Amino acid sequence: MTFATVFEWLGSGNNLRFILEGFLINLEIAVVAIVLSLLVGLALALLRLSRTPGVPLVTGLWVDLFRNLPLLLLILFLFLWIPQSWRENWEDVMPGWMPEAWQSGLMLAGLGGLVLYNSAVLAEIMRAGILSLPRGQGEAASALGMSYRQRMRHVILPQGLRRMVPATVSQLITLTKDTTLVSIIAIVEVMRRARTVTATSGNPFTGGGTEAPILEVFLFVGLLFIIFNYALSRLSRRLEIREKERSGSKPDIEVRGLEEQVA
Repeated sequence: MTFATVFEWLGSGNNLRFILEGFLINLEIAVVAIVLSLLVGLALALLRLSRTPGVPLVTGLWVDLFRNLPLLLLILFLFLWIPQSWRENWEDVMPGWMPEAWQSGLMLAGLGGLVLYNSAVLAEIMRAGILSLPRGQGEAASALGMSYRQRMRHVILPQGLRRMVPATVSQLITLTKDTTLVSIIAIVEVMRRARTVTATSGNPFTGGGTEAPILEVFLFVGLLFIIFNYALSRLSRRLEIREKERSGSKPDIEVRGLEEQVA
């Protein structure tokens, strides 16, 4: 049995395009969730490092709560908790040119669950990256007369973010795979479309066709995720190598920290 024979159902009817359009919906959900999760995660990390009394405690409780909840449970909770009026408002403001899946108010629960969970995880990754820097970095910046905001913006965050890249990309890859969980609340994405293909391809009531075994269909869907996530990980690796090469481009001067630059 050849590869072409096993995946013969892909060329039957509109199966390939139907599944690829579903996978595109997953990627769209992933992109929006990634952007929001990074922004919220960074805000949570900074709040956890805040010197305002009570703020780190409250933020820590928030992060620990959503980081330890199962994502599937969180999505189902939001699906049941979000008021119908919010869903209707979402559907009213959503442009007509957006994909059908985004027109549904159910997207609020799916997207909200992904952002709440992943922002909490990313907050801990970012906080750990910031705390991993030597204390002398902040002290030297303070000696230069920088305010707390200036130290974080110009000294701490640029160095800390570079250290977070591998762990952050790993979590974003997990987020991309987790977009398939939104199918539990009837959002039509790649997994629901895959099950539709297995149920309708080769159906005698539609005039025949090539049967699409469920195992082969899900293997193809898995292959799509492997290709995308592998490309994402390679891009991350290239950026990491490029940053190391750029930071080591001055062979005559070895700089280990901000204190040496001041000296």
